[in-house]
Formats: sequence, C-alpha cells, structure tokens
Amino acid sequence: MDLTPIKTPRLVKRVFPNYVWDVPADENVIYLTFDDGPTPEITNWTLATLKQYNAKATFFCIGNNIEKHPDIFQNVINEGHAVGNHTHNHIKGWKTKTRDYLENIERCEKVFKAQVRQSSIVNRQSLTTNLFRPPYGQITPKQGKKLKAKGYKIIMWDVLSFDWDKNISPETCLKKVTTKAVEGSIIVFHDSVKASKNMQYALPKVLNHFSKKGFIFKSLEV
Repeated sequence: MDLTPIKTPRLVKRVFPNYVWDVPADENVIYLTFDDGPTPEITNWTLATLKQYNAKATFFCIGNNIEKHPDIFQNVINEGHAVGNHTHNHIKGWKTKTRDYLENIERCEKVFKAQVRQSSIVNRQSLTTNLFRPPYGQITPKQGKKLKAKGYKIIMWDVLSFDWDKNISPETCLKKVTTKAVEGSIIVFHDSVKASKNMQYALPKVLNHFSKKGFIFKSLEV
C-alpha cells in the first residue's frame, strides 16, 4: 500500500525547510509541474492543453528522454515553460551512492547544455536551470546538501495528483487536486505513458476549475 500523502504535511515541510514545497503567495497562483518527460504525443498534448488556458508550468525532464526526443523538449522551451533536472535515468536517491547520484544529475545537466548549443532560440538563458526534483521524492540529506552547494533549488511538492497510480480512477485523480490545492501550491502531474489516462482526464478539468476561481498558472522561477 502506498502511504504517501496527497498533500504534504506541514510537519514534513518544517523538518526539511531547505527544500521547496510550495511558494508563498498573496495572489491566486498555482504551480503545475510535470515529471518524467519529454514523452511522444503526451508532452505535446500537455503543451497544447496548457496553451488553451494561457498557463505556464515547469517540466522536470529526464536526460535520457531529452536525448531521445530533443524536438519535444524544444517545444516545451518554445512555449515559454520552465524546465528542471530530474536525473538522467530516473534513479532513486535512497538506493544510490551520493557520488553516482550527483554524476547522474550532471549527465542530465550536460544534455541541457547540449540543447543550448543546438537551440535557435534567441533567449538561450531559458535553457539553463538550477531546478531539481528527485525522482520518487527520494534524496538523502548528504545528496541534498551537496546539490544545494552547487546552486540547485530542490523542488518537492504540496499536492500529488497520483496520476501514475493505476488503482485510482481519473475522477479520483481530479478530486485529489481540486480539493487539496490552494494558492501557492506546487502540484505534481506526469507527462508519461503510465500516467497518461488519469493526467489527460484531470488536467483540462483542473485548469478549468481553478481558472473559474480566478487562479493563474505560473512556472517556477529559476
């Protein structure tokens, strides 16, 4: 049984204050994030759906997926979204030696830099990032400390959609987000094959629900 809470408890946020769990907000802003892409068809569908609501988001990309689908990664950038490092091979921090973990993150960073060199975008600064999200939320204190020293912002979440969980219905996925997200919430979705059924049902409805309530959707700042 997965006991991961939908909404991150305040106690957890206080115990790990050096990680970003939400963004203090005095306006109705929500921060949508998407993990594990870029993925054929699904990422581009996500981009088109966000565009309908003039919504910006942050995509935490796997380096190996960027190498396989550089054109889709460029589409993310072209649409004005932020991007973040999600390791090169989606590895688990708790089961990986710190040196190997950092090397895998650096490998992903090199892929970002390669995209900078190949990009025709005028604002190449938009292809650099210091945002990092650990796959599965797994990161040791030592790993976190070394990443912080390198200038990374470690981005966690306030609300998990559980879109990857095949044991929950699309309707339940939607309800998890609409009932738990508040101003400043960082919400996790996945632009992946595994999560596509729930995510593609929930995302348009989440955008519509919060737009009607006067919320706007921003990307996280580098």
